[in-house]
Amino acid sequence: MTAHITPDRRPSRRLRAAALSLATLVALLVTATPAAAHNQLIESDPAEGASLDKAPERVTLTFDQPVQRGAGEGVNQIAVTGPDGGQWTKGDVQVDGASVTAPLHPLGPAGEYVIGFRILSADGHPVSQELRFTLTSHGPGADTPPGGQNAAPSAANADDAPSADGGDSGGGIPVWVWIAAAVVLLGAGVTVALRTGSGRS
Repeated sequence: MTAHITPDRRPSRRLRAAALSLATLVALLVTATPAAAHNQLIESDPAEGASLDKAPERVTLTFDQPVQRGAGEGVNQIAVTGPDGGQWTKGDVQVDGASVTAPLHPLGPAGEYVIGFRILSADGHPVSQELRFTLTSHGPGADTPPGGQNAAPSAANADDAPSADGGDSGGGIPVWVWIAAAVVLLGAGVTVALRTGSGRS
């Protein structure tokens, strides 16, 4: 009488190790993706669309991640453009963790002011945006801004700003590309392990 031997179909050590590595990499992908994202503005003072009867003395922007100081001067910029197109910021911006602050000359004319900013994101790429607030009455300053008519930072030139590693913001490969490639390679390894394990059963 011939005994029937059932093949051992339990996963091999190599297969278990590959599966564990894949699960670990997926967990790293989930946790690393938010850190690799561009900074997001979560609060501003003055707030977007605010109507103020008193001129602010400074602009403060708060982001969801710390702002990098950058490799050179002028990487982080804030400009406040008045109703006549003049610039009302004075001095350099100050970076404190996730907050960026710019002092203002005493505002003068009533009307809409535009806050334009460009900051170096946590992932090394510049981020730019515009906000608006309205001064409902004439402020303590003159009608002509001491800051002159300098151009404000805008989305048009944000892509030309240097990243943290000194390269152009559009020239680097995003972190997610490398992570996705690692997942694909590990998935291929798991497939090979599965076929090897099946062949030895």
